[in-house]
Amino acid sequence: MAQDSRSVQFPVGILGISSGSLLLLVNNYASTPGEDLIPQTALGILLLVIAAVLANAGVLSLSHGQLFSLLCLTVSGLWTGSGLVYILAGQGVIPTDDLGPSLVPGLAAFTLALLLIAIVALLAKRAVLFIIALSISLACAHQIAGLSAAGFGRSATAANYLFVCLAGVYFGVGHLLSYITHGKVELVATWAKEKSVQKAQQDPECTSMTLVSLVMNLLAASVLACPLLGVVPQLSTGHVPWLWTAGVFQLAMCVLSYRDMDPLGATFCGFMALLRFAEGYTALLFSIQPYSPVPFPVVFSVLLFIMAVFSCQKSLTEGVYQLFFVAYLIAIAAEPRGFLQRGTQGVQAAIFVVSAGVLFVYALNMNFSRRIPTGQGLLKALVSKINALTLRTHDKDFHTPYLGLSKYADAEVLGHACSVLAAFAITATIGERGPLFVLVLPWAVVAGGVLQLLCGSVCFARGKTLESTAFILYGVMWVVWGLTRYGGLYGESRGFNVAVGIIGFMLFNALVTVAALFLNVAWFAYALTFQLILISFLLDAIGSLPFGYDIGVTIIFGLVSFYCFLAHLFNGTFQSPQIPLGPALFKLSGTGGSRDACLHVPARKAASVNQIAEIMKNGGICGMPTDTVYVLVAACNRPDAVVKAFKVKKQAQDRPMSMWISSIKQLDPVKHLLSPLLLDFMEAAWPSSISMVIPRGPWLDAFGLGEAAKHIGTPQSIAIRSPDCTVATHLINMVGPIAVTSANPTGEADTTHHNQVYAKLGDKVNGVLCDGPSPENIASTVVDCTKIETGHIGFFRVGLIPKSKVLQIFEEVQRQQKHGKINPAFEAVISDSPRSVNLYASGDEEITEEPEQRNE
Repeated sequence: MAQDSRSVQFPVGILGISSGSLLLLVNNYASTPGEDLIPQTALGILLLVIAAVLANAGVLSLSHGQLFSLLCLTVSGLWTGSGLVYILAGQGVIPTDDLGPSLVPGLAAFTLALLLIAIVALLAKRAVLFIIALSISLACAHQIAGLSAAGFGRSATAANYLFVCLAGVYFGVGHLLSYITHGKVELVATWAKEKSVQKAQQDPECTSMTLVSLVMNLLAASVLACPLLGVVPQLSTGHVPWLWTAGVFQLAMCVLSYRDMDPLGATFCGFMALLRFAEGYTALLFSIQPYSPVPFPVVFSVLLFIMAVFSCQKSLTEGVYQLFFVAYLIAIAAEPRGFLQRGTQGVQAAIFVVSAGVLFVYALNMNFSRRIPTGQGLLKALVSKINALTLRTHDKDFHTPYLGLSKYADAEVLGHACSVLAAFAITATIGERGPLFVLVLPWAVVAGGVLQLLCGSVCFARGKTLESTAFILYGVMWVVWGLTRYGGLYGESRGFNVAVGIIGFMLFNALVTVAALFLNVAWFAYALTFQLILISFLLDAIGSLPFGYDIGVTIIFGLVSFYCFLAHLFNGTFQSPQIPLGPALFKLSGTGGSRDACLHVPARKAASVNQIAEIMKNGGICGMPTDTVYVLVAACNRPDAVVKAFKVKKQAQDRPMSMWISSIKQLDPVKHLLSPLLLDFMEAAWPSSISMVIPRGPWLDAFGLGEAAKHIGTPQSIAIRSPDCTVATHLINMVGPIAVTSANPTGEADTTHHNQVYAKLGDKVNGVLCDGPSPENIASTVVDCTKIETGHIGFFRVGLIPKSKVLQIFEEVQRQQKHGKINPAFEAVISDSPRSVNLYASGDEEITEEPEQRNE
């Protein structure tokens, strides 16, 4: 599947780059200094469309073509930013004279980034990628020259894009020849040849998401450092597209990092996105030069410093790199005009240099087995010498989703960090100045709103219902309040209308607070203190806010959020000790429980199956995945466990338990008591999602059920099945035949995820084999075999296996019996037992006389 995806995405990416290059080639060749061939607005829109195609190709090839993915996403960022600048210029938002200063900082950053990618591609012997990256890098350099001197550089820019087009044509021809000839004819250095070049063993630090994030940091640093170096006069509206492009890409890398099970990388990308949007907001309002309040950047620097320390577990380079942004935030706090002053711009110049160096090192390490040392493993070596600390291994099972189907890492670290930032952002005092003159809006709306909504979405995908509800609710509240209070929309609107909306939020949060009582103390305190903030919003709306109340409650909420941030970050890094989050203050009686209520082990590990088998042998009951839905099981030779399972399930008398076996060999002790036709049908139909209801008889006593036998089947019959599931079969082999019922209270929906076993049966089971979502959400087909000796079968329920398939299997068994083919397992029994011979003869007679009445 991955190879097929690569074979599609590589041509799409090359075609997208070639299309954009052809567009710019024609525009540069045919345009004159006074008139462009393609209007700027149209050019910008076309570049955005192509950039979207490239971004899609880059994202889809992240796992199997990292250098190619990096190139696609870098070029996509280049054309997204420049396309937006062209659109603003075409619409008159950017004056014609400011087009050059608007484009130069972004083009300079991508010139360097693409040059570094080209060098890595050359060393990795990726000829097509080398030509494309180098040509676009040179095109950007010549475009900068052309913007500095009218009429200079256009032809050279077009010539470089021509090389990109030629490389694309060469690749296309090579790929087409390889496809037509089924690989017999392959041009040198095309993808068909380069597919053998595999990525080096991946480090957690050297992912495409990390490299794209570095490129976006390089872009933002270039934009902010250019005024300091005199390349452009000052930050202006024309620089907003570059900064917000970097912000959007950082958000995308944040989501992809969660998908890659990298919560630290995702959190850092989220922090960088926040900075990019705030920088763009400042550039947008450069004419009024908004004032930056001190508390926010100080708190932000503390959070980022903690992140830098914990990021050292990936590599020392990663931690040191993040410390540059700590210095950047301290510089913002030290200067009232923040991003517009030389101190912060000087730090960004240093970040530009460092980002370029780290980008080059990581790109080399990503593509070569011999790596440049980055200090990886130093923290692990240090922690190993401290007896009190145990570092958590990089185990993706730690981020296994709860009730969700999508696999993302835990987003609570970023969610709580954003709550801290939003809380301290609104402590800023507006005074007599207008709200736009104080830099609060991006901190409150992006940190408290956009990023919280993102974290809520990730939690929802993981199946963490309460956490996702809280983050999404709080995110909406921060967006609404931030835009209303600090976006200049408040004005005279204070009063009943605003108060009614806030009361609505308070009611919803009251439900979240009550629900948090059943989670843990930390979440209860988090929801309760946010309720206090909502009360301050309400009092402010009606003009009755006591002096200092709002600042006091926001600081309390910020401190609680900081504790939650630190606890989740620490607990996700260290196995022991753990920062306590507190127990649930209330627990539901009856059903319900947490994943810690019983042993929960991954089903794909043999050791886990052995653990569950031992529990069952000792009389325990467990949840188990199958080829359909999750089930509750007990060993038949432990009658006490069967009775316990029956009572836990609250089994209704009209829905008895069934028996499962691993194969018909487990029926060997009683095979002389069963119809040969029945066993032939079992052998032909199993393993599968077919349950057979067979006559009850003395044969059931051989499995050690004792008095518990009354809970298996009805007085007349019993359902038996051999599942088509490796885990279930292996477990039954170890334990013996098992008594089975669905893992849900009677009358409720089937259980389709191991976490639903926790939710529905709580601490009443002794263990759960965890295998994620069920492969099928449909139950088994139940076939009535009580009259099979007469050649008849019926159906109690048609489930996963269709009726026609069951009939086809049964017809084939009947046909074999008619022609005298005997199940080898019964040859000895037939020769020794007249009763078995008579049964077989009787069944054969019925089939011969009435084959058309096989079933209805």
